[in-house]
Amino acid sequence: MTEANARPTDGAGAPERDESWCAEEQIHDLVALMKDWSRRYPDRVWLFEPWPGPAGRPDGDNGAWTWAQAAAEALALASWIEETLPARGRNISILSRNRAHWILADLAIMASGNVTVPIFTTQSADITRYIVEFSEIDILFVGEAENWQKVRDVIPDHVTIVRLPQTPDVDADHDWSDLLQKYHGRQPAYAGRSDDVVTIVYTSGTTGVPKGVMHTHHSLIAPMLRSTEPLEIERFPRFLSYLPLSHLAEREQIFAMSLVQCGSISFMEKRTTLLRDMRQARPTFFFGAPRVWEQFQQEILASFGGRAAFEAAYAADAATTAQTARAFLGFEDVKVLLSGSAPISRSLLEFYESLGFTLLEGFGQTEAMGLMCTRRDVMRLGSIGKPVDGIEARLSHEGELLVKGDGFSPGYFKDPEKTAETFVDGWVHTGDRARVDEDGFYYITGRIRDYFKTIHGKYVAPLPMEDAFAKQAEVDQRCLLGRGYSKTVMICTLSQAGRNAAPEDLSQRLSQRAEAINAGVEKHARIGAVIVADEEWAIDNGFLTTTLKLKRDRVETVYGELAEKLALQSAEQKRILVALRP
Repeated sequence: MTEANARPTDGAGAPERDESWCAEEQIHDLVALMKDWSRRYPDRVWLFEPWPGPAGRPDGDNGAWTWAQAAAEALALASWIEETLPARGRNISILSRNRAHWILADLAIMASGNVTVPIFTTQSADITRYIVEFSEIDILFVGEAENWQKVRDVIPDHVTIVRLPQTPDVDADHDWSDLLQKYHGRQPAYAGRSDDVVTIVYTSGTTGVPKGVMHTHHSLIAPMLRSTEPLEIERFPRFLSYLPLSHLAEREQIFAMSLVQCGSISFMEKRTTLLRDMRQARPTFFFGAPRVWEQFQQEILASFGGRAAFEAAYAADAATTAQTARAFLGFEDVKVLLSGSAPISRSLLEFYESLGFTLLEGFGQTEAMGLMCTRRDVMRLGSIGKPVDGIEARLSHEGELLVKGDGFSPGYFKDPEKTAETFVDGWVHTGDRARVDEDGFYYITGRIRDYFKTIHGKYVAPLPMEDAFAKQAEVDQRCLLGRGYSKTVMICTLSQAGRNAAPEDLSQRLSQRAEAINAGVEKHARIGAVIVADEEWAIDNGFLTTTLKLKRDRVETVYGELAEKLALQSAEQKRILVALRP
């Protein structure tokens, strides 16, 4: 590593623009892109860890990898993998928090002609065992992972374990640093092809056993190429990697896009340092799920002393208030803000618009990325935009969104039946319900499996009602239940304002919000009760997936019995009931 250009935010010595690199023949695989940038800009910092690891850093190690250094390190380890596993196409796992060595291990696996199978650091032992055994893992790279002590016993004895640098308390067969020293200066003999399967990404799954979605070099690169123009992503962007690299969205938007556009990547140290790390990295591109944007909104409001104080400051001086909020998030230089992974509420979009941010919405899924996005100059609030160039879209008779185009997953690993269900005559069945307006803008109305029928036998779409309930200042997370109930029931967690409210006032406000929603929906969808959850919904307690999507089945398991009971009581008493503590 080097001291030169230690902060990718400096911009010192930025290379001149060179548009010739993007000739089609040069973009055939991710390893080739890494090699190309390492030749063109060897001293430019690519990967940046401004914080020390738990074991500290060696003297002179500032946590920065130039393109040349990163390429040399990844290729050296690829040479060891190639020697260890002479047969190509073997499956190799990475279990680590986001860090430079996650990406270096990923590239080493690809460069050796093998396949990366990521494991989430929040994954249970049972799911980990399933993935390792089903994928027939040969090698496991282990870094800092909060679940290592829980999953270590399910790793078969034949799996070779490689410990990443600065990773204490991991018994391993090899140390990365030792292998790097031994294989320094060597390169693998394998030459990649664009159709090589390079990763199997297991869906986090809101229900059931996760499916292994296969991807090739081409299916990782193509979505980023077609997203560059509509998202206005310029050369040399700065990224902060904070969402799990085990998920395809982060792997695409951060890792693959950095290779396509010669971007620099800084890494979050831990969840509690996210805001600090954002201010340090000053990203020019930032992607987040709606839950992330909700949490940022709450942090901004809290920094002003609450919503009322923020609104007063904004009314007095909107420009200064917006500037303060941008600096608070580290977004002084940001050019692109993107929301995806799940639908985002109109109220949240409007909040960021008031701060001078155009929060774009993108649409994709693990099987097919870079499908649709809104554009800064032509957008509709609440819409995911129109298909990008090269993508076709239509709605099935059931209202399911279908997409067709280049650079999609070739299918599910060892699961031809599910592959045939999702990939039909070139069309990917997304599982999302949608509508399209007269101008061709698409709107996601919810997941097909999330729709439910009440006792009246009519379907209810939970998402619009949940978005409407979110407008209540005391409400944070929310989930509408009602499958087979007499009435629908809203389960919610509280914002700081809700936690500070007196119980009587809170109950009245939640009831009034439910009444306001009921006035605008059909009778069978009306809310009969509101339940305030007794804990925040998070990954750790099983309510959120690793990509911050709500596990509705988990909410129903925990609160369903009470919800159904209150729904019946509400129907009998003909009034809205509120349970502050179930």
